[in-house]
Amino acid sequence: MTARGAELLRTELRRLRAEERPRIIRAIAEARGHGDLSENAEFHAAREQQGFIEGRIKEIEARLANAEIIDVGQLPLSNRVVFGATVELADVDGGKAVTYQIVGEDEADISAGRISIRSPIARALIGKSQGEVVDVSAPGKTRCYEIVSVRYV
Repeated sequence: MTARGAELLRTELRRLRAEERPRIIRAIAEARGHGDLSENAEFHAAREQQGFIEGRIKEIEARLANAEIIDVGQLPLSNRVVFGATVELADVDGGKAVTYQIVGEDEADISAGRISIRSPIARALIGKSQGEVVDVSAPGKTRCYEIVSVRYV
């Protein structure tokens, strides 16, 4: 994952630990004060939410522990598309130009121009160079793009 993606996960982890976990603990304590736990919907809802939060905390911790963090700014300059690169593409069939950064799954956000390394377009682009034409199998049809530029920002 990129350094930016790792920082986003660390921020979420801090928020879950510092804000969400204590809030749920208070909600469980308050629900316990309402009496019979077997018929206490607030208690069961809070416990279920606690399970989701604890699961997400463990998931983020595991992802960060096993991640290889790549600082895009430190990549050697070349015109080849690699993980972390920002790629400007021109639709060969006359469509509009698009720009994507190839990132890890946790960072992907198509509306912000960040696509997952596992997406069909990223898989088609990896290893290609500026000036090459790439066929991308997308849902509905195959699209043809020319790689206009490759940046490491």
